[in-house]
Amino acid sequence: MTAATTDQGSIFPTACHDHDACIASALATAEDLCRRRGARLTAQRRRVLELIWQQHAPVGAYDLMARLSAMEGGNVAPPTIYRALDFLLAHGLIHRIESLNAYIGCSRPGTRHAGHFLICRECHATAEIRDPELAEAVQASASARGFSLEHETVELRGLCPACQTPEAEAHGGE
Repeated sequence: MTAATTDQGSIFPTACHDHDACIASALATAEDLCRRRGARLTAQRRRVLELIWQQHAPVGAYDLMARLSAMEGGNVAPPTIYRALDFLLAHGLIHRIESLNAYIGCSRPGTRHAGHFLICRECHATAEIRDPELAEAVQASASARGFSLEHETVELRGLCPACQTPEAEAHGGE
């Protein structure tokens, strides 16, 4: 999940999660941010962002292309998707999950921050985490070695709370 914490303080969606409100909030934030920056959130860029926010799991460019083609009733070419993704990345509205070559909505657009993610190996739910101590430790470690850090992505894999249920464990996580 990437919009905000959900019920009971979990950063992964719970059964009570209002996903429609989540999407609406992300789109409203994107529109406001682009308006303030003088950037054009075109209808197509907005649709790509909406498709990314439709689930709390990373989505690949070709999956986005297929979904957008279905929505528009025709074929959407790869450059169209990649241009939209480049725009959304440049404005901090999405993150690229590098290990999956996929994209997820950003929970804090408009603020400069490193990408730290928890990725469920079973359901692929992905949560963006905010941990200033982790960010400081990575920066300090790089600096101590004379390394000038330009981009930071930390991707941690494991099981989300829903996939840790006794039923899921009894079936080997299936």
